[in-house]
Amino acid sequence: MTDTYKVPYIADKISDKYKNTPLYVRVPGSKSITNRELLICALSEGKSILRGALLSGDSRVFIECLKKLGISVEYIESAKDKDDLTGNTDLEITGTGRNMPSYATLNVGSAGTAARFLTAVLGVSNGTYELNSSDQMKKRPMSSLLNTLTELGCEISYKGQTGHFPFDLKSSGFNKYSVEVNINDSSQFLSAMLISSVLSDETLKIRITGSHGMSYVKMTTDIMSDFGVKAEFDPSKNEYLIHPGQNYIPGEYNIEPDVSAAAYFYALTPLLGIQTCVKGVHFTSVQGDIEFIHALEKMGCTSFDSDDGIILYPPDDGMIKGIDIDMSSFSDQAITLAVIASFADASTRITDIGHIRKQESDRISAIVTELNKMGIKAAETENSITIIPGDHIPSCVDTYNDHRMAMGFTLAGLKSPGIVINDPGCCEKTFENYYLVLEDIISKISS
Repeated sequence: MTDTYKVPYIADKISDKYKNTPLYVRVPGSKSITNRELLICALSEGKSILRGALLSGDSRVFIECLKKLGISVEYIESAKDKDDLTGNTDLEITGTGRNMPSYATLNVGSAGTAARFLTAVLGVSNGTYELNSSDQMKKRPMSSLLNTLTELGCEISYKGQTGHFPFDLKSSGFNKYSVEVNINDSSQFLSAMLISSVLSDETLKIRITGSHGMSYVKMTTDIMSDFGVKAEFDPSKNEYLIHPGQNYIPGEYNIEPDVSAAAYFYALTPLLGIQTCVKGVHFTSVQGDIEFIHALEKMGCTSFDSDDGIILYPPDDGMIKGIDIDMSSFSDQAITLAVIASFADASTRITDIGHIRKQESDRISAIVTELNKMGIKAAETENSITIIPGDHIPSCVDTYNDHRMAMGFTLAGLKSPGIVINDPGCCEKTFENYYLVLEDIISKISS
């Protein structure tokens, strides 16, 4: 990948065909599901097969960490459609149950899910573990999870800033069976502890403090249930209860397409006035980003869940509507929605997204900065963004080593000329072939 990507302006070149017939797109398997199922398979006893797993920078790091923990992960050759550019694969994982090694040295790179999930599992195992990360991950929050592990008896020695990578864990299993998890910074802390709860020998109570969108937590408990482990939720106490004696059951599982990746192509519908269908994406998805489709409906689009996948239709009058929306439960798409909103007929306010300041970049600040550079008025509070649409001007978009900034802001250049993306290669973190898929789409829909 080159250092920059000049986005081809195609808004005035759209084939009439795709205004009346859906553009069909394939996307990689879900990153969130792939990473959850990788760890759950590792904690089961026996062989599992994951069909349609995502291969990306994050999942490759996760797999390498599992291998260092003695987990066998093999790539399976499978027949693929010649038009499938997603880079999906099938994986065979041989789990070792509770038998984690007593010592390991891991580097989780910039993979946030691997960082949280592996830290939790090793923090309630029995051994000494040295964990390091990329400089980017060292800036991201870990303290809530590490405080929970300390409460459970894990000894943590920091080698840098307290509450951040790198650190050593000295763990001896669960030394108590009632614990709090604060999710203000990330729901991954709770998901990590829920997946790890299967290692407890007694009934474990996990109380939730703080506030965060819970859609990814529901995904976690749904997947745990698919693998044979039930986490009971008591809303009166805001608490999960996980009983002992449950084990993850190895088997063969199909991974849904990544709805976060699908969102970039559904965004083409309001931006370019075309019909779009991402194969295999349905409203029954366990992924929280399915709410993005409903957000686009509020902006004027309509949808139909067909056998192939959700078909999204552009606004009848061609106008994108400005909206006021809480995106706490699908905040990964705040960037994409902000870009679409910059072309709307009225201002848009995106709220309850303060936690995205602590992701790969300070996404609130990054969105506002890059929209302003495009000539679009945008303002921020600690927890929200307001976008006032206007005329776009040519701009070089800085991506802050943040894959979602690159993918989301690329969309602006399809509708407004003169947009250049700096460091497009950062997309490899979650969608290695994003620009390959996009270029294929551009060749199809350009008349």
